[in-house]
Amino acid sequence: MKRLSPLFLLALLWTSAAVAQEKNVSTSVLPRSTPEAEGVSSAGIQAFIEAADQEISSLHSFMLVRHGKVVAQAWWAPEAADKPHVLWSLSKSFTSTAVGLAIADGKLSLDDKVVKFFPNLTPKDPSENLKAMTVRDLLTMNAGHHDELNWREQPHWAKAFLNHPVPHKPGTHFRYNTPATYMLSVIVQKVTGETVLDYLTPRLFEPLGISKPVWDQSPQGESIGGYGLYLKTEDIAKFGQLYLQKGKWNGQQIISADWIAMATSKQVPNGDTPDSDWNQGYGFQFWRCRHNAFRGDGRDGQLCIVLPDQDAVIAITANTSDMKAELNVVWDHLLPALHEEALPADEQGVAELKATIAQLKAQR
Repeated sequence: MKRLSPLFLLALLWTSAAVAQEKNVSTSVLPRSTPEAEGVSSAGIQAFIEAADQEISSLHSFMLVRHGKVVAQAWWAPEAADKPHVLWSLSKSFTSTAVGLAIADGKLSLDDKVVKFFPNLTPKDPSENLKAMTVRDLLTMNAGHHDELNWREQPHWAKAFLNHPVPHKPGTHFRYNTPATYMLSVIVQKVTGETVLDYLTPRLFEPLGISKPVWDQSPQGESIGGYGLYLKTEDIAKFGQLYLQKGKWNGQQIISADWIAMATSKQVPNGDTPDSDWNQGYGFQFWRCRHNAFRGDGRDGQLCIVLPDQDAVIAITANTSDMKAELNVVWDHLLPALHEEALPADEQGVAELKATIAQLKAQR
């Protein structure tokens, strides 16, 4: 947090020149506005920045979108607005989107059996649990595994997955499972003839103005699915905004609203700790959160948080070992900063926020 970029000051331009018009939503950037104009307290943003400086080991970027407009954004060197960032498991939510689009295209269904797609890789005598495993089970991390396969050391990743023991009946046992997401990517490629990256490019990335996305591949040439996607911070925010808008972008229905509802709702239980953001239920490669929010997330603190009740999206990239603290800072400081109506211009709050930024910059 001591490496604050001057881009933050450039990004938080509380002048009329910074406010984009609504028609610009179809361009490569989201519209801009001021915090108070969209009902966001500048003092609340300052409180978040100060708390993050103390509690998050290494914040790389932050963007807050309210009512479809960016009201705050920041990058800390060496990160930058035009620099793609590793998403780690936040990639999973994009793979889920590809599955939803493929289902809409009539290429597969939630109830398709996984072994159906791999007749030459399935063991000769597959277990009943393996035979019962469906696309839905892969999406909900209920494939039936007890432990995660050490798949990256195997010469053929899909074959290794299909030969891994399935001791639990699919659909009954939540087990976070990155190889399961990889299998979704492979299935999409099998039914469409394109990698998930190529399949999503005209259907998701291009409509949202996301340019030159990169997705690492398996030894077999498939997008890894469970990780490996690199996007810019604003690209993450656009993805969250698309889901907040129930799949509609610039007047076009990019993703089915029904799919959005299913993917982001509680499909399966994943724990029983009421105050844990990892025990609120799991959808189709999306986590339910407290405060009726949902998110995609990835290792080291990559977050795309969607808050339907507040009409807001929060995108964060980081390198932190404590994602619980990261989310708590959001709930404790950014959530209370969101109000239902526009607020009076707060020159003092803006001045204090600028002073805080200047102080952190001086500590660099």
